[in-house]
Amino acid sequence: MRTQSLLIVILLALIGGTSCNRSSKPKQSIFMKRATGFAYEVLVVMDKDAWKGEAGRLLYGQLTASIPGLPQNEPTMRVTYAEPSQFDGLLRYVRNIMVVRVNPSQYTKVSVHKEKDVWATGQEVITLNVPSSQQLMEYLTEHGASLVAYLEGKERERSASYLERAHSAWVNEKVKERFNASLYVPEEMCSYKDTADFFWVTDHGKQGRTDLIVYSFPYTSNRTFTLDYLVSMRDSILGEQIPGAFPNSYMTTVKRLPPSYEAINRNGEYCGVVRGLWELEGDMMGGPFISHAYLDKKNQRVVVAETFVYAPNTKKAKLLRRGEAALYTFKFN
Repeated sequence: MRTQSLLIVILLALIGGTSCNRSSKPKQSIFMKRATGFAYEVLVVMDKDAWKGEAGRLLYGQLTASIPGLPQNEPTMRVTYAEPSQFDGLLRYVRNIMVVRVNPSQYTKVSVHKEKDVWATGQEVITLNVPSSQQLMEYLTEHGASLVAYLEGKERERSASYLERAHSAWVNEKVKERFNASLYVPEEMCSYKDTADFFWVTDHGKQGRTDLIVYSFPYTSNRTFTLDYLVSMRDSILGEQIPGAFPNSYMTTVKRLPPSYEAINRNGEYCGVVRGLWELEGDMMGGPFISHAYLDKKNQRVVVAETFVYAPNTKKAKLLRRGEAALYTFKFN
């Protein structure tokens, strides 16, 4: 009994040791809590006057800016706020935290620190130290969008990491056979269409449906990786492969709200990202899509992985981001 009591005392002492000195980053420990909160949620810790001022309004506007490529306005991040004096206890375990300190006597220039697992595992903390509200305004005007993109990227990484652990093995095998690549999609993806250069899988969700497709076409020139060319090929291939419910109805890209193009680097590979809206010509269906186009140098072809969503009369960001996370798992073998 004495030995058992001693072990309990030691265990309690260890646990107590991990919760001390909250003003500094705790040492990594097996007793560290998991980060809490919803995906794409950020807690802003900031002096009340600065938060209610121009700089705070600018930061809030950047964090809640509308997600591009959606048919209705949906905010990029969900924002909660706390004063520095309130930032304690459970608030320290939120998955995304942005701490903004405005202090002319303590800081002479703007500095930004990005840290992982400060108070909880699976946590991202951005600390922004500035001498004045005016300098905070100037910094946010120039770099605020990149801070928001950083938080978005970390959320995608979390989702992609989950898919790497739990995904549809048979879909991954199909993509491997057809395109010599891996793609991790949610396990509930069930129905599919499979041809030589085209693979389509869907979850048939009742509250909103997420589809993923992979297709390829020959690489003929460096003009391939432009918005006009990729949209043209998308309309040609998907118009043939994805028919509507009515005769002569087919999928096409919405042109009246032009799609966007962005070049990114994925696993050392150039990737052309197209965001926009799709609709069924001759039908009433439509929604947002995101496509990633890669050059398969070995086979001199372009391989496109795409997700599109159908969720009438409801929000679509969660579904689209779920499919987008799957796109970020795509890589050639």
